[in-house]
Amino acid sequence: MTALVTGGGTGIGRAISEALARLGHPVAVVYSRSADDAAATVEAITTAGGSARAFRADVTDEGAVTALAGEVREALGPVSVLVNNAGGTEHIAMADLDAATDEVFERLFRLNTLSAWHCAKACAADLQAAEDGCVVNVGSIAAAAGRGSSVPYVVSKAALSGLTRALAHALAPVRVNEVAPGLVLTRWWAGQEERGRTLAAGAMVGRETTVEDVAAAVVGLVTSRAITGQTLTVDGGQTL
Repeated sequence: MTALVTGGGTGIGRAISEALARLGHPVAVVYSRSADDAAATVEAITTAGGSARAFRADVTDEGAVTALAGEVREALGPVSVLVNNAGGTEHIAMADLDAATDEVFERLFRLNTLSAWHCAKACAADLQAAEDGCVVNVGSIAAAAGRGSSVPYVVSKAALSGLTRALAHALAPVRVNEVAPGLVLTRWWAGQEERGRTLAAGAMVGRETTVEDVAAAVVGLVTSRAITGQTLTVDGGQTL
């Protein structure tokens, strides 16, 4: 019943890690660079009575992810819930075609799409052996809207949506779904908070989407046993 959360120590990932721990899952909090944040998340979970450990891995490296899955299995038990939350972006104006280089495309595709593929492959046997194995990918409304922080980001998140549906077929009966958050003021918006608040003000619910909102949606997909291959938009009506 172990839950593995990539990018699980900060922002949306931390909220997801804590929410899954409250459900009773031992949580593998996976990080790449944010060791202190991952440790703080583990401490918060254990202080609240849950079980968690931090694991370092570069999720863009398939070999590292294969090793990670083995380490998590040995320390906490087989993975029954996988949340592919690790990701990133680069803020490049949509019209700035020259700045959206091949290198940016490749970097964001590896981080936002291939990382989820690596983790799903590495955990596939555990997920399929579980009574109710499930995967939740953390995407973005940018995939459906066709606009976002940069063209490479939009494309990488659209690919993640396609991967979600493909994995629902490939891993069945394991359930594979996606949450697509709207604008959430995490560290990605450092230095651009005012712009973010202005954009979020257009949400129909009259407030910005929080990390807790996204975590609640993930919990809903983890516990809803008849849903697979779907994308749940969590944006307060921002895209309506």
